[in-house]
Amino acid sequence: MSLLSRAAAAAGIALVLASGGCTGAPGVAVQAGAVDEVGTVAMDEALHAKLPETIRMRGFVRLVTDASYAPMEYFAADGRTIIGFEPDLAAALGEVLGVRVEMVVGVFNTALDEVSAGTYDGVLSSMTDTEDRRDRADFVNYFSTGTSILVQRGNPKGVRSLDDLCGHSAAAETGTFQEEMLRQTAKKCGSRPVRIVSLPTNADALVELRLGRVVAALQDYPPASYLTTDERTSAFFELASDEQYEPGLFGIAVDKHNVALRDCLRDALQRLIDSGTYGDLLARWELSASGVSKATVNGA
Repeated sequence: MSLLSRAAAAAGIALVLASGGCTGAPGVAVQAGAVDEVGTVAMDEALHAKLPETIRMRGFVRLVTDASYAPMEYFAADGRTIIGFEPDLAAALGEVLGVRVEMVVGVFNTALDEVSAGTYDGVLSSMTDTEDRRDRADFVNYFSTGTSILVQRGNPKGVRSLDDLCGHSAAAETGTFQEEMLRQTAKKCGSRPVRIVSLPTNADALVELRLGRVVAALQDYPPASYLTTDERTSAFFELASDEQYEPGLFGIAVDKHNVALRDCLRDALQRLIDSGTYGDLLARWELSASGVSKATVNGA
């Protein structure tokens, strides 16, 4: 089952791993993290051994996500299967580590709380690695991008920049970096503040924008760009400009006390980068411009 096909992307959260080892055809060594002749990402036995014993025993890692952020993570046509770049990445990381990586739908705003409580092992949901969040979790960085302003097709209010939001309503998903950006923008608007509409999911924010209840919605550039080019949504949305505000890193959030899992995820990501599999996954989802060259923790 190849990770480099959309069929495997749709099945990414429930990949059945080939039996261990790091070889493809008999007698042919395959670099850990590389894809062999049958489309399986090679496992790294040493990294598997370094996983927390509880994870090795149960055989899977559980990551929470909000699947409303195409092409990063979203529901397939069946309404149940999570597909996108991040599910593909999760599946590839799992193959390197020799365990299954499950992505479970949850609420973005409470995701870090759920990790701290032990409900999930981490968050994989286009979460920006910020100083404030590092007080609660460590981040394995896998992506780099900025924020865009999404407006209705035709841009009826003539929004071109964050300053143009003053005196208008703008939407963002609750608990996101973009919601905080709107708060900071509102402070600069004087007597014409931004009315911030915070919604439980990104999909809710898009509904508000499409119906004209807000003049703009803030979200990361890849999902915003996707909406303006996908045939199902391009008639409704466009970018206010090509500018990406406050570019930063996305990270897989892991509890600060779970150092072993954090380091295994970082090292597995590096295997994928070194082998070229990570680059192939980015290209599959047309996200190559946002790739990172090195797996880091908290940006370092």
